[in-house]
Amino acid sequence: MKKLLIVDDSKVSRMVIRAHVKAVQPDWEFIEAASGEEAIKMVEQHAPDFCTMDINMPGMLGTDAAEQILQAHPHMRIAIFSANVQDTMQTRAHALGAIFVAKPVTEKSIAIVVHHFMSE
Repeated sequence: MKKLLIVDDSKVSRMVIRAHVKAVQPDWEFIEAASGEEAIKMVEQHAPDFCTMDINMPGMLGTDAAEQILQAHPHMRIAIFSANVQDTMQTRAHALGAIFVAKPVTEKSIAIVVHHFMSE
């Protein structure tokens, strides 16, 4: 069974992502974090296979959290979800080895993310 960590300071965003992914991957396990710092702890505790990460959150930026997670777990696949579509954010996400997906979350964006997670 695959495990997805959903990281976003917005509970509504986490619920939307979970609902969309669960619709296409009903057997996956879901865990959530509301900050970058919490995400790093959750990765150590639960060893998820995949992670969706918001960028703009209180405390640590999602890209910084993703960088720390990928340094310790380079096999993990991360998708950066953000309404902040500046080139610098997209470039940083790609430099980390993550994909960048613009918010709002849609069925189409979830399909892109799930495809990224499942491709080798």
